[in-house]
Amino acid sequence: MAFDFGAAERVRRHDPGRTLSRRPDEELPYLGDEAVAGGGILLDTCVYIDQMKGSAPEVVERLVDIRIVNHSMVAIQELMFAIGALRRDDPRSAAAEAAIERLVRAMPAHRQFVPDADVLGRAAVYAGILGRTQGYTRDDRMRALHDCTLFLQAEKLGLALLTANAAEFDILLQIRPTGKVLFYRPVAAKRRS
Repeated sequence: MAFDFGAAERVRRHDPGRTLSRRPDEELPYLGDEAVAGGGILLDTCVYIDQMKGSAPEVVERLVDIRIVNHSMVAIQELMFAIGALRRDDPRSAAAEAAIERLVRAMPAHRQFVPDADVLGRAAVYAGILGRTQGYTRDDRMRALHDCTLFLQAEKLGLALLTANAAEFDILLQIRPTGKVLFYRPVAAKRRS
């Protein structure tokens, strides 16, 4: 599928033309104390990281047990980047690499989704808008590109995006309120024995 350049103009209609502020938590779709059955979810990379660190709240663990969980190649790509960034001389690297490998190998192939040309192209335009309006640094712009891709991919697949990243995804929801996001708050990491 080729990218439709007209999509760029349609995305630009959502340009707020100004810096947006994060809304108060009370105005955002945070998970409550109980996991509720519902439609499928797409996981942001932070969910995997919080699960590996033991800082995902119990409601997230219950939610991924009762919902159909889907995985974006964007999140897998970010996890695999971590593998390449690990230092071989750091004694913690072997455990981190093993945890990432177990996680990725456990993802069913039929639940892994690659963003298509439409999502990638529109995400790039949204990320450019965010970079300009929010005053993002170069590193923040790359993170925005990944976040916009996940957000639009979830929307296109009819899924809710599960994330702890309220700062970025609240801004995206303000620009594009048709997206579905479920927020959670990480907890103190559990000690491993």
